[in-house]
Amino acid sequence: MVCSNKLKLTAAAVLAWLAMLLAFVCPQSAQAQTINEYIQQNNIQPKQIQRVNGTFNVKIDYRIGKPEGVVIHETATPGATAWNEVTYFNREWPNIQSYVHAFADANNILQIHDTDYGVWGAGPWANSRMVQIELCQENTWDAFARSVNNQAYFTAVMLKKYGLTPSLADGKGYGTIWSHYAINQYHPSAGGHVDPITYFNKWGYTMWQFYQLVQYHYNQLNGGGNNDANNPDGVITISSNPVAAIYARNDDGSSMHQVIGRFLPINSAWRTAQTFTYEGQTLYQVSTNEWVKAADCVVTKPIPNK
Repeated sequence: MVCSNKLKLTAAAVLAWLAMLLAFVCPQSAQAQTINEYIQQNNIQPKQIQRVNGTFNVKIDYRIGKPEGVVIHETATPGATAWNEVTYFNREWPNIQSYVHAFADANNILQIHDTDYGVWGAGPWANSRMVQIELCQENTWDAFARSVNNQAYFTAVMLKKYGLTPSLADGKGYGTIWSHYAINQYHPSAGGHVDPITYFNKWGYTMWQFYQLVQYHYNQLNGGGNNDANNPDGVITISSNPVAAIYARNDDGSSMHQVIGRFLPINSAWRTAQTFTYEGQTLYQVSTNEWVKAADCVVTKPIPNK
């Protein structure tokens, strides 16, 4: 079949228009790499935590003498750096009735209050239980990746410091990693806060991905891999392609159910200290009450005496 030049030009124009339409409708397709993949594949290292003088002088004791988790905030002030926020909070906390332990941006992790004591960040329930960190808003993909990497690292350091295991509270109401949104959802605080969910959405990021990034840093802090011969935990690596389902033990302690919407990506490594047998299948514990089937992973470091 012979086409005229006019038809060829028309067809080309239609294809160009369709390409532009798809780019508009699916803007994320241009950035196929996830934030976590970008961080790990480019070996982006978190900044060291800097202790900065704070002015918050209210002593808040934790209900059990130590934190039970970490609350994840974001500042909602585009362009303000961690240093800007430190200056503002140190000056204004008596007026705004708010204070947190730390701030993270692309270049800094600034801790302004002793994490052995609480702050005014997310209402009475959280303030007497949680370490709290604010994420500063960034303007580029790379800067967001670096900032959230810093926030996840601080979170992992806090969990390790206080003997806590990473687990996501969002969607279930219990765990060691809470968005401010989840605090407000399960233990309502003033203001109906939704952070950092809306800001995360801007970058195609989720609290589940943040939890995975915290787990990555937590594993690194605990040695990771096979070189940590003195650590009593084992290590498993997910082999199911592209993801492995997560299961939770029911309240009866003997049965399990699949956790809807939660998965672990292929090739991710996870520390594990316990196994559980259910319906003839072995499962490995990867968080407080999160397990994966042995069939979905390979053991890269056995659990001693298991």
